[in-house]
Amino acid sequence: MDAVFHALGDATRRRMLADLAHGERTVGQLAQPFAMSLAAASKHIKTLESAGLIRREVRGRTHLCRLDPGPLAEAHQWLGFYQRFWTSRLDALERLLREDGAAATVANTTDGDLK
Repeated sequence: MDAVFHALGDATRRRMLADLAHGERTVGQLAQPFAMSLAAASKHIKTLESAGLIRREVRGRTHLCRLDPGPLAEAHQWLGFYQRFWTSRLDALERLLREDGAAATVANTTDGDLK
């Protein structure tokens, strides 16, 4: 999973993955939106391949890449634990703030009655 998060840590590679979500692309097509050489694009693609996020197929002289979403699903599942953790903590904080706000409203109403 370290390789997945390393690969996702770069904006260029995230953009390449987003492009691949729409279907297979050649290395040239993946490099096109960026001001980079095919060699530089290939380095990014190798990182994505090493993380298992894409598969490359060679057809003649053309290298076609396609998304492999499996490792993304595993990362999403791992992150889901922390989403549930923080959601429960924030829900508890919200309850405390509402209780504190309700207590302050009651106190202000009671103070107003005494005057």
